Amino acid sequence: MPHPSKPNDSNPSDEKRKGTIKQVYQSIKDKDDGHSHARKFMMKDQLRLVFWETTAGCNLECVHCRRLDVAHEMMKSDLTTEQSKQLMDNIAAESKCILVLSGGEPLFRPDIYELAEYGHSIGLTMALATNGTLVTHEVAQKIVDAKIQRVSISLDGASAQTHDKFRNLPGSFESAMRGLKNLQALGMETQINSTIAKHNVHEVKQLYQNAIDLGVEALHIFMLVPVGCGVKIADDAMLEAEKYEEVLNWFYEISREGKIQTKATCAPHYFRIMRQRAKKEGITISPKTHGMAAMTKGCLAGQSICFISHKGEVFPCGYLPVEAGHVLKQPFTEIWNKSQVFTDLRDQDKLGGKCGVCEYKKVCEGCRARAFFDTQGDYMAEEPYCIYEPTSIKQALDGK
Repeated sequence: MPHPSKPNDSNPSDEKRKGTIKQVYQSIKDKDDGHSHARKFMMKDQLRLVFWETTAGCNLECVHCRRLDVAHEMMKSDLTTEQSKQLMDNIAAESKCILVLSGGEPLFRPDIYELAEYGHSIGLTMALATNGTLVTHEVAQKIVDAKIQRVSISLDGASAQTHDKFRNLPGSFESAMRGLKNLQALGMETQINSTIAKHNVHEVKQLYQNAIDLGVEALHIFMLVPVGCGVKIADDAMLEAEKYEEVLNWFYEISREGKIQTKATCAPHYFRIMRQRAKKEGITISPKTHGMAAMTKGCLAGQSICFISHKGEVFPCGYLPVEAGHVLKQPFTEIWNKSQVFTDLRDQDKLGGKCGVCEYKKVCEGCRARAFFDTQGDYMAEEPYCIYEPTSIKQALDGK
């Protein structure tokens, strides 16, 4: 297995230090149709994105998350400032990647601005994921001063009624909107993150229009995963596989409009759908035609991304509760390069069921967290929320 590029190598992630996230993505898209840059960007097992749960603390009690009393007790185990800086040093030693400061609610953490500025000083591209309700004018200025390049705000509904019910706090939608506008007033790049499930799937088109009207740089939709933040999501919140497919086909169509950056997350089927649709339309996929989706693939857990908990546990992603290591017990670089969990996830030959024989497995791989949940522990099993039947299975059933 090729070793990921180190900071002193010619590393495509160095591009990120030459401008904002938006500018870098645009330059890749424009340059030579993006093909050579796409190949570099997707170097095997190169660390591109780390989600760090900086604190378990939060001011909201969303239906898919922890109770506040539990969260506030857990935040006593947050990494200290010194431990956090050492962690960032270790991440930067592996890759000058994008580091997303998340939570909980990261703005709950008193030293969050100090940590953001430190990450920037050592060459990491810093981003912030917040619920937006705490972003006053003063907080927005602190975020800008801390050298954060982009802020994502979660809007889990196109209306206050839907969002506030999900967030368990009346007025949280309006507070988030104010926070978004406070950031935009200072020139901060913003994006909207929306978790799509039964409670808001009827509003996806309005979510898209809202994102355009608000003038954000990007809309990222997250297809609900049945586990997260240490809790099990109710089965009745999950979309049926057929509805999942319908939403992703719609998302492909809006991505082709080019009105806004779009990204389907925790939705590996999208990359199969994108290729099916492009083939039918006679279009060759490239960054110029399909944006950043042309440069990535479905499940990236443990391959290009990972998640670090508030107390230092390293997981493939925020939804797959299989620990790959602990940053207080071993260097992050050692975990990234030698963990058995990550080694498994990087070996497509270990995929089970129909995922293992699917002709789209190299661009999809299925959601490993959903497989883990469905089988009670096998993260290499087939994706349970996929209606696609691989060609090899169809041929076998037809007796060919």
